[in-house]
Amino acid sequence: MDRTTWNSEFLARFSRHEDELKWLYCELYHGDMQAYDYFVGMLHRAYLARPEKLKHTDRLRETDPNWYKGHDLVGMLMYVNAFAGTLQGVREKLDYIADCGVNYLHLMPLLESPKGRSDGGYAVSDFRKVQPELGTMQDLAALADECRDRGISLCLDFVMNHTSEDHEWAVRARQGDTYCQGRYFMYDDRTIPDRYESTMPEVFPTTAPGNFTYNETLNKWVMTTFYPYQWDLNYANPMVFNDMTDNMLYLVNQGVDIIRLDAVPYIWKELGTTCRNLKQVHTLVRIMRMVCEIVCPGALLLGEVVMEPSKVVPYFGTVEKPECHLLYNVTTMATTWHTVATHDVRLLEHQLRQVFELPGTYTFLNYLRCHDDIGWGLDYAYLERFGQYEVPHKRYLNDYLTGKWPMSPARGELYNDDPRLGDARLCGTTASLCGLETALAANDAAAVDRALMLDTMLHAYMFTLSGVPVLYSGDEIGQLNDNSYHDDPMKALDSRYLHRGDMDWDAAARRHDGMSVEGRLFAAIRHMEELRAAHPVFGGDARVSLLPVARPGLLGIRRSGGGEDLVALFNFGEDAEEVRVSACIGHTDLMTGQKLGGDTITLPAGGFVWMMKEV
Repeated sequence: MDRTTWNSEFLARFSRHEDELKWLYCELYHGDMQAYDYFVGMLHRAYLARPEKLKHTDRLRETDPNWYKGHDLVGMLMYVNAFAGTLQGVREKLDYIADCGVNYLHLMPLLESPKGRSDGGYAVSDFRKVQPELGTMQDLAALADECRDRGISLCLDFVMNHTSEDHEWAVRARQGDTYCQGRYFMYDDRTIPDRYESTMPEVFPTTAPGNFTYNETLNKWVMTTFYPYQWDLNYANPMVFNDMTDNMLYLVNQGVDIIRLDAVPYIWKELGTTCRNLKQVHTLVRIMRMVCEIVCPGALLLGEVVMEPSKVVPYFGTVEKPECHLLYNVTTMATTWHTVATHDVRLLEHQLRQVFELPGTYTFLNYLRCHDDIGWGLDYAYLERFGQYEVPHKRYLNDYLTGKWPMSPARGELYNDDPRLGDARLCGTTASLCGLETALAANDAAAVDRALMLDTMLHAYMFTLSGVPVLYSGDEIGQLNDNSYHDDPMKALDSRYLHRGDMDWDAAARRHDGMSVEGRLFAAIRHMEELRAAHPVFGGDARVSLLPVARPGLLGIRRSGGGEDLVALFNFGEDAEEVRVSACIGHTDLMTGQKLGGDTITLPAGGFVWMMKEV
């Protein structure tokens, strides 16, 4: 490496990390200095290719490394085609996004992937091309530029674990290129695949059983952990890591601010293990964090770890050796809908207590709904204390949230239903799961009020948690399930399309009509966003704890910080609750601006209150 050609900025950043970077890389790849030198040269080339406007953002964020940890970020998750058709269409809708108070925009997978074999864009055939019907890489860069000018950070998925079977490497592997075959896991017979299968769980046991697929062209068994058309990459090959890191930096150099590392726990495989959460995964993520700090310190890594909290938290790394900047608060989403269905907050309190005890430096993304299904990965050991056992309890949750349970207003559908195991996941938009679809179909004004109240309360609860709240596009106007997906042969077998419908722009046009359903919900959410941004008590450095309310349907959270004290109460129960709040006399109801003067307040079912005072 000829360092005489490096400028002082790159050299200073690299020097800060050089010892650890070289140690970890060479330990992982058995001292392969040729691969390491290539890796370092690639980092320098990526730095040189980085546009000056992005380097300017890097320098600003280096002076404020906690820029994303405030209480003013609000995210929105969307599919480009469902929201606005194309990337140019999204640019044309940036005024709407800004009107929603959104300054963190997550675009679902949009890189080139084959029709009908894409798993929603998660089978990438080219990491440097946009799916043609969505636009071009130039369109992505232009959108990123305009977002930056408006103060909006752009997030994009980076699918690390696998490529499409149509990716150039896979195509060349099928043609007999042994170099490319070495980028995947390929075996002549079932001997080694069977050894993997003996300890390696299945991801989709009903829709894609097994972890290997036989390829007739190759006459080999190929590891396909997710779907047969997604070939797992072999990160024990240093050139896989080198080239995938290069692909990531290419996307960051288009102006992407946040890279979402998809399915990151799966990326390292080792015989005799579950092939999940192995120590080598953390080595790879730690190296990627250092790569960002060297080449693009304004960019963030968001880890997708869809597992219990004990498995999620290690992906933050340590204070001295951080890994991901941000992680999904996955368990909270499932536990929240469990609480909606059971009207019992005990599991939610148990789960939140674990989150509240974590260091305040950890930043989670919080959300009510996402693009995927709701998987019931709950703490069943804890639930068994209350006589709630896994199989019958999952059945109850799914019955309630699909509307099969008597008097349930929720309207969802099952995903990956496995009657043999008594297991299924759940799909549906936030509004439909809250009962709005049922209420509107029945033309029941009182039921509409109840559904909107519950929907609003759930958003208030999300905004009360520390971290970055993320709306699923359409939730801000109460968009309902898209039942038309049943009529589309390309979608009908995947019930997740129930909540992936096209944006209803006629409904969105009613968002400022205070008499409309859309306007009522939109106004409430915007008001809460503005309050959250205005009050330091919602900041990430606030002290957060549970309040001992001792009512099965009532959740209490206290936040203290920035000279403010906030008491938040949420009624998940079926009936109104009269709550003694004499200790809060003198607090202000943030939503109404009125001072609390009485000893008690009445919270309707699905209601909430934010009570705040200066201290």
